[in-house]
Amino acid sequence: MDTYKRKELLVGALMLGAGLFYLFLTINLPRKGFIDASTVPYVLSVGLCLLGALQLLTATKATQPPADPDADADADPSAATPPDYPTVFKTLGLIAVYVALLQKVGFPIMTVLYLYAQFIVITPREQKVNHITYIVIAVVTSALIFFTFRQGFDLMLPTGFLKI
Repeated sequence: MDTYKRKELLVGALMLGAGLFYLFLTINLPRKGFIDASTVPYVLSVGLCLLGALQLLTATKATQPPADPDADADADPSAATPPDYPTVFKTLGLIAVYVALLQKVGFPIMTVLYLYAQFIVITPREQKVNHITYIVIAVVTSALIFFTFRQGFDLMLPTGFLKI
């Protein structure tokens, strides 16, 4: 079995294993009705199991992708795009700040600030940052998520000092 196929099978097995583990943990959550706090974890765990199974299924039929004829035979394919470690560290820092301030500041404001900052971080350097679009998307997304959890799932997200 070639290395490519082995890697694909390993990814599928890990995804399926993580999905089953997450499903096992989700089953232990208390249920209060058909749609409650455990609904989203059930959906996510079943989705991860399905993706893992599909990955395993396609990996069994996988063949090595054809090499790019324009690329050098001696060139390393990963050398074309080096990893962007600063973006990864900025994202981890933003997540840490988001989690640290979520209770005090509140979900609506922290989510808007996090999404806006994350959009700026992941915008390619050669592309101009569109602040207005990023702010609108962050505000609308934060509001939709907040009211979906509050009205749809009847779950309280931290409001912080807003007292909504």
